[in-house]
Amino acid sequence: MSYNAIDDSQEKYFEKLIKINRVTKVNKGGKKLAFRAFVIVGDQKGRVGLATAKSKEVPLAIRRSIDKAKKQMHDINLSQGTIPHEIVGHYKASSVVLRPAPDGTGVIAGGSIRILLESLGVENIVAKSIGSSNSLNMAKAALDGLLKLKNLADVEARRGVKISRSFLKKERVGDNNDSSAS
Repeated sequence: MSYNAIDDSQEKYFEKLIKINRVTKVNKGGKKLAFRAFVIVGDQKGRVGLATAKSKEVPLAIRRSIDKAKKQMHDINLSQGTIPHEIVGHYKASSVVLRPAPDGTGVIAGGSIRILLESLGVENIVAKSIGSSNSLNMAKAALDGLLKLKNLADVEARRGVKISRSFLKKERVGDNNDSSAS
C-alpha cells in the first residue's frame, strides 16, 4: 500500500487509487471508450472523502476523482483513536459492521474499508463486511456508518451522565486467584 502525500494549501492529504474500470458508451456511431477512477482521500485527522470520475484518459480520470474527493470531505467523530460505539452502515447490497477496539488492536478490515479507515486516521477498529463485495459499495457503506456515529460528549450532555469506556478495556474473566472458593 503506497500513499502519495499531496500538499494542498498547507494541508497534507493521503490519497489511494482503489480501482480503475474501463467503461464504454454505445452510440449510433459506435462505442466510446472511457475510464472510471475510484479514489479515497483523507488527512488522517478525522476527515475523509471518496469519489469516482470518468475521462477518456486514465491520469485525467484519477486527477478529477482526487479533486472531487477533496471537495466532498466529511468530518467523522473519533474518540481516542477509535470510534465511540458500534455501528452498521448500509449502501445498496453491502453492509459494514464497525466495532471499536482496545489499544493495540490495529485496523482489522479488508479491501477498500481498510484504506478508508487508515486514511481517516483510525488506529484501532474491527470491521466486517456483509453482502456484496464490490469495493465501491463497501467503502460507501463504511462511510455511511461512520457518518452515523454520535459524538460522545453530546450524548453525555444530553443524558446528563458520564459514559464509561470500560467496554474497550480487556478484562479477563476467571483470573481471580480466590483460594477460598476451592
